[in-house]
Amino acid sequence: MPSSASGWSIILIYVVIIAAFYFIAIRPQRKKEREHRELVSAVSIGDSVLTSSGFYGVVIDIPNDEVVIVEFGSNKNCRIPMQKGAIVEVDKAE
Repeated sequence: MPSSASGWSIILIYVVIIAAFYFIAIRPQRKKEREHRELVSAVSIGDSVLTSSGFYGVVIDIPNDEVVIVEFGSNKNCRIPMQKGAIVEVDKAE
């Protein structure tokens, strides 16, 4: 029968491993997700955006909370509705 001290040390090791995993993997990911949500919620008409597929465009309309209409190119004919989640970078309009 194992001693009580060795049982507690095994439990302590598991707690340390779980805490390390939390601070190394989970916490930074949640911080990154929160920053992205704040970035996307701050998008407004006239902002220049970079999409996750690498296209630069200008937001011309925001019909609802999940969709923006982005105009790509200089010919002003390419207007595409897209999810806000696909925006990775925003340059605010002056």
